Amino acid sequence: MSESLTATVSRLSTLARQRRFGHLRRGVEKEGLRVDRDGRIAATPHPAALGSKLTHPHITTDYSEALLEYITPVYCRPADAMAFLADLHRFSHRHLGDELIWPGSMPARLDGNDSVTIADYGTSNVGMMKHVYRRGLDVRYGRIMQAIAGVHYNFSLPDELWMQLREMDGASDTSLDDYRSARYFGLIRNFRRHSWLLLYLFGASPALDRSFLPDGRIPDKLEAHGRDTLISRYATSLRMSDLGYQNKVQAQLKICFNSLSNYVNTLRHAISTPWPAYEALGVHEGDRWHQLNANILQIENEYYSDIRPKRVARHDETPSQALEARGVEYIEVRCLDLDPFHALGIDAARMHFLDVFLMWCLLSESPWIPDDECDRLDDNRQRVVERGRDPEMRLEHDGRRRSVAEWGGEIFAELAQVAELLDASVEGTPHADALAELEPSLDDPSLTPSGRLLARLEASGEEFVDVMLELAQEQAAQLRAEPMDPAREALFADLVSTSHRQQRDIEAAETESFESFLGHYFARAREARVATLGRSSTMQHAGGAS
Repeated sequence: MSESLTATVSRLSTLARQRRFGHLRRGVEKEGLRVDRDGRIAATPHPAALGSKLTHPHITTDYSEALLEYITPVYCRPADAMAFLADLHRFSHRHLGDELIWPGSMPARLDGNDSVTIADYGTSNVGMMKHVYRRGLDVRYGRIMQAIAGVHYNFSLPDELWMQLREMDGASDTSLDDYRSARYFGLIRNFRRHSWLLLYLFGASPALDRSFLPDGRIPDKLEAHGRDTLISRYATSLRMSDLGYQNKVQAQLKICFNSLSNYVNTLRHAISTPWPAYEALGVHEGDRWHQLNANILQIENEYYSDIRPKRVARHDETPSQALEARGVEYIEVRCLDLDPFHALGIDAARMHFLDVFLMWCLLSESPWIPDDECDRLDDNRQRVVERGRDPEMRLEHDGRRRSVAEWGGEIFAELAQVAELLDASVEGTPHADALAELEPSLDDPSLTPSGRLLARLEASGEEFVDVMLELAQEQAAQLRAEPMDPAREALFADLVSTSHRQQRDIEAAETESFESFLGHYFARAREARVATLGRSSTMQHAGGAS
């Protein structure tokens, strides 16, 4: 048990009794592939009855026309975020006709690269930029990878709590922006060291349809199950394996999240440095654009990571410039599979667990990541992704080889202290309850979502697509039968017409050519906006609150 964590939690107990930790903020972004009644990716455009995917604040698309993305507002209570997300699904199902929302992270039945239709955001420059960026992802990585879906969890502390933590740390002479950013990067470092636990507990993609591998080559890690299904017997998340969101070019960036300046400068280098293979693809031929540029990253969002520091950008800023100018505002967790056994892909109990885990990452000591650790930072993550339920699999920890149950049990013991702290600010014990629900999975991998899905496939002999389709039908019937909150139903109906009108207004006001627009955008992206953020070495190395 960490003595420093125990001391920190003890010092924070007064704030907890004052309900300060009840004001944590969280939001959910959830993707879901539209499919037809046969379990094939939908070939239809994004339904106009759901609004404009360019301007609607809550219903849009990710990569393809078929990949819905739902975005909740920021809430202090997980139950409120879940209620809003549920109504987004209920509203959608009223306008999808015979189509369904796929409940799994690995996609439905595909028919080659072209069956994943790139999303079209209209004729405005900002809409064209979103579309061309996706064309660039196609020529670089292919579209099939972009049909994978997941859940992103956004998490932040209110300024009032940051000011209390800063005072406890004796850092009152440090600006709040500097203090908050340094502490968020400490959270991220601890997250990167321990994200394997989330992948074990929440990974839900041990199987896929053969159509995901259109060249017919089956990696050694996969074995046949039935005619059309491939499984990885001990995998937790094929979505997060080298079959999913991985990129060897980006691996060279070696972002270890030691400081905001290092993070921003690395991304700025990547979006301004040409890559020979991408140069060979060409950027555009006349008015036909293949990609936004030929650099390592077209834009910062192309960088794949389990977790990101975020700041809402102003209209004339890139994401990095917003971070540079005003510091980290919140963090975004990106490694979560959709849980196919929950109609929304996530539930309130798992949100409570994430809050505990992220607060543990924040409050625990978090030394900088040296170069040798940076080189092997993803090793445990990869072991759990590919073999997390293998009883013989071992993780590396401080020169020791440890099982998931052993190391995970130690982490859960520390998480229990944080759960007690958070529960002191709310009604009941939802954080402790979440830990109690999930802890048995450490000793029994069959209780994990990946274990449950594989067990269902093997017990029934069904194909992956058939099981997912059955779940999708059950969930659609459930959501269609449930009433919506009347105020939200009226809001969503209004947003449909409002968002379409906003898109038309943007397009009507366009005067600049797309090439000129891109030129100005990337010229701004190369500018540094760091005037207000001094980086003292003390805060760069800040760890826990003790």
